Amino acid sequence: MSVFRRWLVMTILCLSGGIIYFLPFLGEVYYIPLQNALGLSKTQLGSLESVFGISCLIFCLPGGWLADRVSPRKLITLSCILTGIAGFYFATFPSYSISLAIHIFWGMTTQLTFWSAMIKATRNWAPTNRQGRAFGILEGGRGVTEAAASSIMLAVFAMLGSGKVALAWVIVLFSIMNILVGVFTWFVLEDSTQPSSKKQDRIRLSDIIKVLKMPEVWLISVVILSSYTAYWGLDFFTPYATEVFGMTVVFGGAIGVAKMWFKPIPAATAGFLADRIGASRAVAWSFLVLIVSFAVSAALPGSRGLILVMLVNIAVASLAVFASRGVYFALLEEGNIPLKLTGTAVGTISVIGYTPDIFMPVLGGALLDRYPGAAGYRYLFLFVTGMCVLGLLATLTITRQSVKQQRKTDDSLETF
Repeated sequence: MSVFRRWLVMTILCLSGGIIYFLPFLGEVYYIPLQNALGLSKTQLGSLESVFGISCLIFCLPGGWLADRVSPRKLITLSCILTGIAGFYFATFPSYSISLAIHIFWGMTTQLTFWSAMIKATRNWAPTNRQGRAFGILEGGRGVTEAAASSIMLAVFAMLGSGKVALAWVIVLFSIMNILVGVFTWFVLEDSTQPSSKKQDRIRLSDIIKVLKMPEVWLISVVILSSYTAYWGLDFFTPYATEVFGMTVVFGGAIGVAKMWFKPIPAATAGFLADRIGASRAVAWSFLVLIVSFAVSAALPGSRGLILVMLVNIAVASLAVFASRGVYFALLEEGNIPLKLTGTAVGTISVIGYTPDIFMPVLGGALLDRYPGAAGYRYLFLFVTGMCVLGLLATLTITRQSVKQQRKTDDSLETF
């Protein structure tokens, strides 16, 4: 594969990974307009994201199994096109029951046929000693895609009047983008991953059981669970700034947009760093920063004189979260997960790692309702701090096991 085509493949992975999730998470940017257009209550609107999250978790394991048997080219192409087609229907603002069905369908197209395939394609993209930068570039590229596309679409939404028709056009444009990326994927990616006819290369049940028994799989699950909890913790910084520090709603919204633009650089930088010091060490440093940052957020009094400290702390937390997200799947290589079973491992890991999609909105809402004001945020940020400590311990365990494995390899080479 030529250098140009190789980078074209990564570009497609970044574009697809960034574009495909806009439609299911439309409410993150267009919450009130979407609620008005669909004519739903806030509870019903929240249910759309909940059923999407549950659908994703249900499809995690079968999605991993599928990614080990079908080419990423076919799976990613199918995912993007089907997601876009469903988006055209959603742009008509159908009934609540149909909207629920569409979000369940999007759970299938983004998890069953997409997520594990994208991770496996990324792992195949780089040699074993360049896994950190591969996943760092992927996460950074997805960040650029998300920030640029969301900014452009928000401008289109405002230009068209910020109403129901404007939102419909935004959904249609996102749908078209998905389909175009799907078509480009078909012509750029190659069918390099095909089910082998050789008996020794076939994936057997014993291979899958072997992976499920690997401690590294479950340790990586805990690492991603902790990092993703911190990622959700970032979402609460916007209301934290308004309710605790008395900032305006516009100012709080600006924090949310600014975080999107923070994503590319730390993710890519962490990837290159991981190739030098090891992915687990890079993730460990990220967790150390997160522990300090969320602990400071929990302890910081809501004084206007400390607004600058609050903003710097949010920036530091955002950088650390995106750095860890940029490299934690590089732990697959450091954990010696067999390449041919990457999909199965990713599916298993994702079942645990992405459960914050289900419990963090509920936990956050419950704490903030039960303890209004600064107290609720204090307990929430302390919970995130504790999860980061758990993630750090799991990461250090992976580092220790990796060092032991390397020593065994070195000893065997010396004996030979």
